[in-house]
Amino acid sequence: QVQLVESGGGLVQAGGSLRLSCAPSGRTISSYAMGWFRQAPGKEREFVAASTWSGDSYTDSVKGRFTISKDNAKNTVYLQMNSLKVEDTGVYYCATSEEIRGPYYSSVQYQYWGQGTQVTVSS
Repeated sequence: QVQLVESGGGLVQAGGSLRLSCAPSGRTISSYAMGWFRQAPGKEREFVAASTWSGDSYTDSVKGRFTISKDNAKNTVYLQMNSLKVEDTGVYYCATSEEIRGPYYSSVQYQYWGQGTQVTVSS
């Protein structure tokens, strides 16, 4: 049974930084694709970043500001978020996939999800 637990969310002013963590149980992160998604109020869940066999990928709106990384020794995935903007507000979800068979940015490629952590960026 794979379970993911996110942490690190909170309230931050625009321009600030947060680091989200995701610690999966029942899954070795070095062997599987890991992704971060977010959902703003009233909007659909959207792709943020992923770490797959082909490398790290980001949605355009966070390129240069967010970094996905893995600490294999701690079996933890991180999302470092810098220069946060109000529009980054939302619930952030960690996800993992048994095998990416389609677009890595599509949520349907990921079978296991965390409960989400709230990120609120104030102006």
